[in-house]
Amino acid sequence: MSLEHPHPEPRSYPLMLRTWNYAWWRPVSGLLALLVAMFIAAPLVLFPLLAATVALDHTGSYSEALKNAATLDPVTWQGLLYLNLSLAALVPATWLIVRVVHGMRPRWLMSVLPGIRWRFFFACLGLSVVAIAAQLTVGAFLPGDPNDLGTGVNDITRTLVAMLVVVAITTPIQAMGEEYAFRGYILQAVGSLTRQPWIAIVVSGFLFGLAHGVQNAPLFADRFSFGVLAAYLVYRTGGLEAGIALHIWNNIVAFGFALFLGNIDDTLNVTEVSWWNLPLTITQNGVYLLLVLTVAKRMGITSRTTPPVLPVTTPAV
Repeated sequence: MSLEHPHPEPRSYPLMLRTWNYAWWRPVSGLLALLVAMFIAAPLVLFPLLAATVALDHTGSYSEALKNAATLDPVTWQGLLYLNLSLAALVPATWLIVRVVHGMRPRWLMSVLPGIRWRFFFACLGLSVVAIAAQLTVGAFLPGDPNDLGTGVNDITRTLVAMLVVVAITTPIQAMGEEYAFRGYILQAVGSLTRQPWIAIVVSGFLFGLAHGVQNAPLFADRFSFGVLAAYLVYRTGGLEAGIALHIWNNIVAFGFALFLGNIDDTLNVTEVSWWNLPLTITQNGVYLLLVLTVAKRMGITSRTTPPVLPVTTPAV
C-alpha cells in the first residue's frame, strides 16, 4: 500500500478507508478510539486550561465557579472556550487515528484530492451566507418568529466582549472538529464497514443528533437533518469543505444573535424547539444543497479518488 495512493481503484469519500490493507477491525478500533478522544481524553487534557482561566476570572467560590464553567450552567467564557477547544481537539484526534490505525496520511480525511480545495471552500463560505439569509427571511414570516431572540440589544460588558472573542477565535475550529469527527472519520468508518454510502450518511447524521444530548423531537430532527445534509454533500463533492463552511457560519450567527440580542445560555443549552423550526431547517438545507451542487459542478469538483495509472509491463521474450 502507498501512503500517497492507498486505494487500488477510484473510491467515493465514504469508502476511502477500504484501502489495500483494509481489515474490519481497523474502522472498529478507530471508532472506539474516537469515542475515547471525544468524551475522555480531550476533556481531561484541556481541564487544566479550564481551571487556570477560571482562577483568573471568577466571582465567589472557586470550586463552584469551576463546576459551573465545566457544566456550562451558566455559560461562561471559560466554559465556552473549554467546550470549543475540546471539540476542536477532534481534528488532531482523527488525524492520529487515520495515520496510526489505517496507515494513511491525514489529508485523506479532508477530501478525495487529498487535502483541502481552497477555492471550493471559500465559495462554500459565501453560499452559506446566502442559505442562512434565506432561513432568516423565511423565519420572519412564521408565527412566533423562531429568529426572535429578544426585545433589545444587550449591554456591552466585559463578559460579553470575552464571549465574542472566544466565539470569533474558536468557533471555526470547533466546527472543523465536529465535521472531521462526524462527516469525516465516522462517515468513512461506517462506509468502509457496510460498503453502503447511504447507510454511512444516515448513521453519521443520527449520531451527530444524538451527541447533542437531551432534546425534543423537533430539535433532534433539525440536528439530524443538518448531519444528513452535510454528510450527503461530502458524498457528492468528495470532501468536508461544504459542511465545515456551513457549520462555521451557522454557529457564528447563532452565537452572535444570542450574545447581542438574546441569552447565550438559552442558545447553547437549548433542549426543545417547536415544529415551526422545521421550515427554517428545510429552507437553509434546501437552498444550500442546490447552491453547493451547482457550484461544485461548475468548478469541476470530483467526488472520487484518482489512483495513478500504473504502467503496463510487457514480459521479456
